[in-house]
Amino acid sequence: MKVVQEYMQGLYNHGIYPDQYICFQKQGNLVEIEQEATGIRHKVLTFCTNDILGLVQSEAVKQAAIDAILQYGTSNSSCPTLSGRIELHRQLEQEISAFKGLPHTHLFVNAWMAIQALIDGFCHLAAPVPGFSNTRETLIMTDVLNHGCIVSALVNAKNLSGKVVNHSTNVRVKPYRHCDGADLARKLRRYAQPNDRIMVISDAVFSMEGDIAPLPEMLDLLENYPGSVIVMDEAHASGALGASGGGIYDHFGITPQEVLDRGIVPLIMTTFSKFGASAGAAISSHSRELIDLLDVCPTSIGTISLPAPTTAAALEAIRQVRENPQLVQKLQSNTRYLRSLLAENEFTTIGETQVIPVFLPPELNPKLFASHLIENHGIWVSPIWYRAKPRLRITANALHTQEELEHLVAAMVATRNALYQPKNIAI
Repeated sequence: MKVVQEYMQGLYNHGIYPDQYICFQKQGNLVEIEQEATGIRHKVLTFCTNDILGLVQSEAVKQAAIDAILQYGTSNSSCPTLSGRIELHRQLEQEISAFKGLPHTHLFVNAWMAIQALIDGFCHLAAPVPGFSNTRETLIMTDVLNHGCIVSALVNAKNLSGKVVNHSTNVRVKPYRHCDGADLARKLRRYAQPNDRIMVISDAVFSMEGDIAPLPEMLDLLENYPGSVIVMDEAHASGALGASGGGIYDHFGITPQEVLDRGIVPLIMTTFSKFGASAGAAISSHSRELIDLLDVCPTSIGTISLPAPTTAAALEAIRQVRENPQLVQKLQSNTRYLRSLLAENEFTTIGETQVIPVFLPPELNPKLFASHLIENHGIWVSPIWYRAKPRLRITANALHTQEELEHLVAAMVATRNALYQPKNIAI
């Protein structure tokens, strides 16, 4: 505990530990919050929610969750292998499969467990089977900026390598440079061996960079490795990319069936905590066998299934998205407008999606900048310390009005002027 205390004291002393807030009520993008350290309350306009389509407060979504509680209660209190699924699970799986263009889907409580189950099942085949053995090695290529859930699952895959009974399960994990198809090609040529089982895994939209994986280029490369698997984590892509919000395949005008026709196996992870007004995740595949394999992985057996109200909310939210593509179009329009405003006012941003990282001058502390926005302008954005590159992480959503976007940027300009006085340079 002494080590923990010293580490945390360092976070406190350097101002890295995030401010903690309690939310009391929410109406649209207006939220009443209390800073725990001071007890001071503010009513703020939020730009840090991942409720990108504004469906968390949809009357239809809320009513679906209420109806599910009345029918099933608040929890299933067990996993499907012990107590079965509820009908809402089957409906949600079918809805996701139709949305993503892959016929089979398996639900999980969250994305971390979904990816862990997928990697466990694919690499280590869950549990020993009498008379079965595997001698093929697995090579996994991963973008260096992939989400922590992917990183964690891959670390575990390497740690379990060679330790699963009856299987020779050597797993090699190799990173490639961020969104760099040329580096991915080089690494595949260097590390791929005959008879390898090859998987490439990537965020579709990167949660701290706001950019999009180069899917077409990745598919062109994998055609040289028939039977290889490509996994897209669509946490920030679902509901945001493509004309109908279908995600990265929709964005690039590619269907999963076209990928299969090229000899590549597509897997998609969908999460419900952003566009889906809920919580939980799902893995979709063309393979019934893979989905059944996920059902017997430790991360499926060792936890509860998705609770009924959570399932119902996600189900109704996805139906709302499919029936109302104008929500997606509004999100995309707001994203373009906000990015243009930030550029016009000389803020440095990266990426191209609703996730908008803003890099401030090095003399400006993002945490102090964000506090000033709350206290003086009623604007809530998130300061993030990520890979030693501090930034503001702004998220646009479909509920923001043009006036609210303009108010945000005006407040940021005023805050920059108040906190930052660049040195005059003699010419």
